[in-house]
Amino acid sequence: METYKKEFIEFMIDCNVLKFGDFVTKSGRNTPFFVNTGFYRTGAQLERLGRYYARAIKDQFGLDFDVLFGPAYKGIPLSVAATIAISTQYGEEIRYCSNRKEIKDHGDKGILLGSPIEDGDKVVIIEDVTTAGTSIQETLPIIKAQADVDVLGLVVSVDRMERGQGEKSALDEISEKYGIKTTAIVTMAEVVEHLYNRPYKGQIIIDDQRKKEIDAYYEKYGVVSDQ
Repeated sequence: METYKKEFIEFMIDCNVLKFGDFVTKSGRNTPFFVNTGFYRTGAQLERLGRYYARAIKDQFGLDFDVLFGPAYKGIPLSVAATIAISTQYGEEIRYCSNRKEIKDHGDKGILLGSPIEDGDKVVIIEDVTTAGTSIQETLPIIKAQADVDVLGLVVSVDRMERGQGEKSALDEISEKYGIKTTAIVTMAEVVEHLYNRPYKGQIIIDDQRKKEIDAYYEKYGVVSDQ
């Protein structure tokens, strides 16, 4: 596993973004782990988060694209932080763009924040965590209504690696349905690999009992392997 992935997992723990316990997802699933990117709250945290996203984007999509689109609301700071990081780390000027929940009819009118989207633009979408693909369903029509663009794909922070609306993972379902590439900074398999029975700051985050709970969750909601 690349060093930046290990650092990102520990960063999520430090920011209380990745938690272990008893939680319920929006879809009603009882889960032993939860990812809440709303806990990235300081300038330093957002700066680091942008760097991790920038690395994942560069690794998976390269930097030959024009617009990084962050759906409202959580995608707005993500798109800003990541485009700043891409500029400072790699010297590439990528435009950021987000949507408003309500169309503005005065001043800077329209549904978009940041850069306009133009014909021929290559667009990458950035989100926090995707479980059912609902956000993409809403986001793609907004983007495609602006201009004739090429949506390259979607990057999220954590791939929960559980079934979406069918038998495949949510990210795989999105990829197949919309014909775009999907990727994440880290997967939950990588999180477990890095934290299982390995001390971090004097404590074991995923011990044998927690590992059993995670395994049981994936037996119920995980993606069935073809192998």
